[in-house]
Amino acid sequence: MSAMLDHVVAQLLTLQVRLLACRERLAGDVDSEALHDLRTTTRRLRSLLRPLRGLPGVEQLEDAAGALGDLTTPLRDREVLADQLLKRGYQQAGQARLQGRARTFASVAESAQLTRMLAIVDAFPLFLRAADREGLAGGLKRRIDKRLTKQWRKLEQGLKDPAHDRHRLRLLIKRVRYGDEAYPQLDHAGRKLQRLLKRAQGDLGDWHDRVQWLSQVPTHADLASCKAAWEQELQQAEQQSDVTLQKLQDALARR
Repeated sequence: MSAMLDHVVAQLLTLQVRLLACRERLAGDVDSEALHDLRTTTRRLRSLLRPLRGLPGVEQLEDAAGALGDLTTPLRDREVLADQLLKRGYQQAGQARLQGRARTFASVAESAQLTRMLAIVDAFPLFLRAADREGLAGGLKRRIDKRLTKQWRKLEQGLKDPAHDRHRLRLLIKRVRYGDEAYPQLDHAGRKLQRLLKRAQGDLGDWHDRVQWLSQVPTHADLASCKAAWEQELQQAEQQSDVTLQKLQDALARR
């Protein structure tokens, strides 16, 4: 196999080990970060896969990872909201959203979505080796580099749009950041730019959280007392994210 294909397989095996560990942590309700780590590892898997589209097994694995994301997103959102409420001193409201956590974690560990994804991950190196033997993986480094470059170009275009959509920019930033981490040998972002991407992702994450929480206020009476604070924090998060996004745009212009 080519050096790039070797790299992909090595990355895949590392992620597989992490996914299996997350499953065991969820099954035993070992710690509160298990669900978050499962989602982060799945996101890294998707970033590894995205530039490989067209190779055997990629579409199936992406679909499986997407299904797991759909399953866990509302569960993680509930966890994050619970943590926010507990930090603000709203113990009853926070604990109410953590009730049944052990059952929830166990259901994810045993879910068809996670089981399917792990099964495909286990078989995926065989798909890659078969593709290599059949000549389907030729020029893989060039193909991956081209697709990552396209992701960076989309981010640059999005940042230049005066009416930019923060939701879309958050997604694009995640893609380039995790894509660069999946393929560091292609050197699309140095340490300084990676730090800026991480900061932008964090600022937009703070903004996104407040948008999510405020959207629930009309239907959840126990959140009403948080509304004013969240509205103020939302405005602050918008301002902070705009400053960081401008710095990111300037840094990309100097690349």
